Amino acid sequence: MPETTIPTPESILPEAPEAETPNQSDSESAPYINNEAGQAPETPVDPKVDLEMAAEVDAELAEPPAAPVLVIAPAPIAAIQGQKPEPAAEPDPAVPEESFADIFSEFQRTHSRRAGESQIRGTVVAITPDSVLVDIGFKSEGNLPLTAFAAAKEPPKPGDILQVSVKGRDEDGYYSLSLFKTAQPRDWTSLERAFEQKSTIVGTVTGVVKGGLHVDVGIRAFLPASRSGARDAAEMEKLIGQEIRVRVTKLDMRDEDVVVDRRIVTEQEALESKAHRQAEIREGSVVDGTVRSLTDYGAFVDLGGVDGLLHISDLAWSRVANVADILTVGQQLEVKVLKVDSETHKISLGLKQLQPHPWVAVAEKYALGDRVRGVVTRIADFGAFVELDPGIEGLVHLSAMSWSRRIHKATEVVQLGDVVEAVILAISVPERRISLGLKQALGDPWVEAAKRLAPGAIVEGPVASITKFGAFIQVSEGVEGMVHISEIARDRRLNHPSDLLHVGQPVRALVLDLDQEKRQLRLSIKQLIPTSLDEFLAEHKAGEIVTGRVASIENGMAQVEVGEGILCSAKLPAPAPAAQASSAPEKPAPEKAASAAVDLSALSSMLKTKWKTGSSPADSSPMKSKAAAEPPKAGQVRNFRIVQLDSATKQISLEFAQ
Repeated sequence: MPETTIPTPESILPEAPEAETPNQSDSESAPYINNEAGQAPETPVDPKVDLEMAAEVDAELAEPPAAPVLVIAPAPIAAIQGQKPEPAAEPDPAVPEESFADIFSEFQRTHSRRAGESQIRGTVVAITPDSVLVDIGFKSEGNLPLTAFAAAKEPPKPGDILQVSVKGRDEDGYYSLSLFKTAQPRDWTSLERAFEQKSTIVGTVTGVVKGGLHVDVGIRAFLPASRSGARDAAEMEKLIGQEIRVRVTKLDMRDEDVVVDRRIVTEQEALESKAHRQAEIREGSVVDGTVRSLTDYGAFVDLGGVDGLLHISDLAWSRVANVADILTVGQQLEVKVLKVDSETHKISLGLKQLQPHPWVAVAEKYALGDRVRGVVTRIADFGAFVELDPGIEGLVHLSAMSWSRRIHKATEVVQLGDVVEAVILAISVPERRISLGLKQALGDPWVEAAKRLAPGAIVEGPVASITKFGAFIQVSEGVEGMVHISEIARDRRLNHPSDLLHVGQPVRALVLDLDQEKRQLRLSIKQLIPTSLDEFLAEHKAGEIVTGRVASIENGMAQVEVGEGILCSAKLPAPAPAAQASSAPEKPAPEKAASAAVDLSALSSMLKTKWKTGSSPADSSPMKSKAAAEPPKAGQVRNFRIVQLDSATKQISLEFAQ
């Protein structure tokens, strides 16, 4: 600041003219009139106004405060003219004396503001094509370039409140503003201090050069492209004219070589912002975010510097096959924080948790036995899942898919996307499970089978399957009967059912028993194969004379064998009186016994001839006449008359023919 000359009273007042001195009143009312020049009177300088203007200029330009100017007030006119001045009033001892220097120093301390080190609130008053005018409370507005808002989503509007820093004045007289509160170095000393302290400074990108950018930090500096934070040349071009925060990484004052780094500053700011944001996020809170990227297992959501994972299972209560069906990159979301891992700093988010859980109303909406419709959404090894409502799925087990056959894979009956009708078999709200049945929706075939498949009924059907203990015959849709291996053949013993049967072979069987509760049906094949007894019942009728051999006699009844495996019952006749009075019969001679033995060995051929022709070659033989006269005994061959034939019970009653 230039040296200030302190005026003396003699230099302030004009010399007294040799002419007649004017009146006292005239001299006191115009003490600064220059009569020689004949000029108009000048306005006196008020020291108080001068000091205030100096303080404002110092505060606005952020220059060190100037030394206080000592101004000596002009001496009273009376003292100059030789008159005795009036005595000055004594100072009031109660009011402390305060020097001008103390007052000025206090004003400078409270009103000064170093440029760039602190921010002030400003209000946007106007928008020009290349700048923003901000009212910061000074005599003139501040000027903020529009390039400072290049990274913002939208430019500011009049009335917006901004936090800005004053850098100085521009050539138009406006205050140059910055959105950063970091000071901009002005000389080598400040650059050296920033380099040693590794502090962050503000610079303006001036142009793109080979391998990087030129940045004005008070001195032209070089910013390598790899440390600029830009991904390509297009982004580097956008940085021209913008203010950026950098750190000095190389400083050579002799060669005037300055290298700065922006990436280290942005990374550090990102880490600080991330840590601060993570500290704000709490489990259970609802936050806003933007979808940053999509993956097969979910989406990453930007929560304002911190990423959270929105898993595919937490997108909706219904099953989601593809994340892209619900979300898009850049979409704004409101999500709920499910978990925050303090060690790994991982954040789990949920979208469906903001909606009511669909299982809350399941107990009121569904009941056992209800018929429902749904879409097959998943197929597993043990069954298929059917979606009844969004978020509500039921399981159709393999055993509940078909009445008629054993299902090994669910794809044998249903496919993904099929609309099926099923019956609710079980509901467990705490476990969130619903059991469904497809075959139950078709009706229970065993109810109808119990009505028409009574014991003794004859059924027909193909062989469905064969096991080592028997074969299963498909009687109707959903009903299978088992034929035990012992009920397959009558004339021989089988080692395996496949000795006589094969899968798909049509057979006829007799119903032996049906248990509806156990869903079991016993069948027999051999009982439908005709036997010698069946043939005998078909060929004879009551009243006919047949020949048979007495097999045994018990309790007045004789068991008579009239064919191979055909036993009939016959009542013994009353004994004749002559036979009762006679003595014991004589023992047959050896020759006759031998003859009787020969006749018994030929019994089989005789019976066959009798069954086919109705007569026997022995009808007129002496043996027959002799046997008819003898009383009945075991082994005796005689004629019998058929009294009764019962085809249902397969019983035959005989009597001895006379």
